[in-house]
Amino acid sequence: MKRSDIEQLVSQEVETIIAGTDLELVDVEYVRERDWYLRVFIDKEGGVGLEDCQAVSEKLSEFLDVKDPITDKYLLEVSSPGLDRILKKDTDFVRYKDRHVDVHFFTPYKGVKSLTARLVGKDKSGVVHLLIDEEDAAIDSKDISQIRLHIDF
Repeated sequence: MKRSDIEQLVSQEVETIIAGTDLELVDVEYVRERDWYLRVFIDKEGGVGLEDCQAVSEKLSEFLDVKDPITDKYLLEVSSPGLDRILKKDTDFVRYKDRHVDVHFFTPYKGVKSLTARLVGKDKSGVVHLLIDEEDAAIDSKDISQIRLHIDF
């Protein structure tokens, strides 16, 4: 089974698991680092707790044990997306409007590979609107490798 198929299957199952709760599925990724990891990121208003992650992990583990869609040995992680969460869904661009974000580009944008800007939004055609140094910028999402919430230390 391809990586994207595994992520899709797991996403669908997690949506079923969390239906009727205040939990939200943020993302699923199946990646190889040193080992294979199946990571599930969940959130809710006020943040997720250990008990939320444990409950989703146990139910998902039962499903995966029965369905057995992953042939590789892997580690399952269920966690919060963190304070510097990646913005992927259209709803993320609405929810975090006017927040500062760290933007990383596939190829340099005006000579830089990354920058911090204020998020204005994302339109239906996939163009991300930012305020960079008080100037409006419209950047095709295909040119952006990643957008994360910015954290001030």
